[in-house]
Amino acid sequence: MEPVLCSIAEAARSLGIGKTKTYELISNNMLECVTIGTRRLVKVASIKNLVGTGTTDRAA
Repeated sequence: MEPVLCSIAEAARSLGIGKTKTYELISNNMLECVTIGTRRLVKVASIKNLVGTGTTDRAA
């Protein structure tokens, strides 16, 4: 089964960007997150959607 959630660090690594930029994408609603306990996890589908749509000025 393919993972549906990943950590902020894993999301940043898979996108080739830093954690600060990843948090910026989250705050701009370009990446979706869920909170489980105290952990904030990124939806893998939202990473794929972001990559599939290409880059935007907001993501640069």
